Amino acid sequence: MIHEILPVGPLQCNCSILGDETSLEAIVVDPGSDIPRILAVLARHHLTVKQIVVTHAHIDHIAGAAELKRITGAPVLYNQNDLPLLAMMDVQASWVGMATPEVHVPDLDLTDGMKVAVTGLTATVHHTPGHTQGSLCLHLPDQNLLLAGDTLFAGSIGRTDLPGGNFETLIRSIHDHLLPMPEETIVIPGHGRATTIGREIESNPYLQSK
Repeated sequence: MIHEILPVGPLQCNCSILGDETSLEAIVVDPGSDIPRILAVLARHHLTVKQIVVTHAHIDHIAGAAELKRITGAPVLYNQNDLPLLAMMDVQASWVGMATPEVHVPDLDLTDGMKVAVTGLTATVHHTPGHTQGSLCLHLPDQNLLLAGDTLFAGSIGRTDLPGGNFETLIRSIHDHLLPMPEETIVIPGHGRATTIGREIESNPYLQSK
């Protein structure tokens, strides 16, 4: 599998480019900004984007999705419980000093247990509300990989003080969906460094008790 992580935009959102070396089909996760950089990586690997996945509809994760769709023709997939966040995209833009981006409803509503796949790569959707109502993670068990969005971080969890956030819901999502995964699972959070499920079970202060 080809996997490149690009920290994009002013908040350095981790955009993942997942590609299959044989089919040269790709999934782009969280194209929050810097679309020319993303396109350059795709071109370097001769990849064709077939799916664009947004883990949640905060501006730093979704801002570039419409542009990437316009260029590649790939559909944008995310959970429709985050639609209220689209209606306040101008407010979100004011939080980070960005221009209000073009955003659209998802081409497909990703719900818990669905598969996101291209030839040679399959990910399972885990709906993990708490950071936002529609937050989701992508688990690629064959690659021992979890793209966690802003649900789980190295040593921390997603903030819950923004619209749609709820601390108890987030903790329950993590315990129910993520911690049962193999401890060696590599976790790529929405921002910052990678970790593993085992490391977070052992040392994340938010996960030591329910």
